[in-house]
Amino acid sequence: MNALPSAVFLDRDGTIIEDTHYISRAEQVRLVDGAGDAIARVNAAFVPVIVVTNQSGIGRGHVTVADYESVRQRMEELLAACGAHIDATYFCPHSPSDNCLCRKPGSLLFEQAVRDNPRIDLDTSLFAGDRWRDIEVGVTRGSPSVLIPWRDTPSGETARARQLARVAASLSVLVDWYICTN
Repeated sequence: MNALPSAVFLDRDGTIIEDTHYISRAEQVRLVDGAGDAIARVNAAFVPVIVVTNQSGIGRGHVTVADYESVRQRMEELLAACGAHIDATYFCPHSPSDNCLCRKPGSLLFEQAVRDNPRIDLDTSLFAGDRWRDIEVGVTRGSPSVLIPWRDTPSGETARARQLARVAASLSVLVDWYICTN
């Protein structure tokens, strides 16, 4: 059996919760089918689950930080109802035009997670999300990286992931591949 990843880095919108574009209210939060159970399985393997998410709606003025926090809290409540939890969350509040270093595919937030938890090794971590930018850091490092297409994932990004990474039908499939098969 292969060694477990030192951490699983997940995107939020379109990977853990349904992507409704600039989600701002807790009552809008819906888990992607199977996401809660899949994350609970990662938790059971004692692998940290880290969320790294771009939230350009904040920088664009569509969403406030308070809105973001209420959505995050509701997501965590829904995950808890499935016996799952997120170990840490990092978000970039900037719009793409800000050219910041924390916006994915930038690596700043991933590096911050390692500074906060030195047991995490990015080279042996698993990266997953519904967009190429979510997994690009992992692909660049040669780390396991999996695209999980959502409704709005461009077909070109899926094709690119088929060539340079992996594509999974769901978060549950990813867990089957890298964590456990139970």
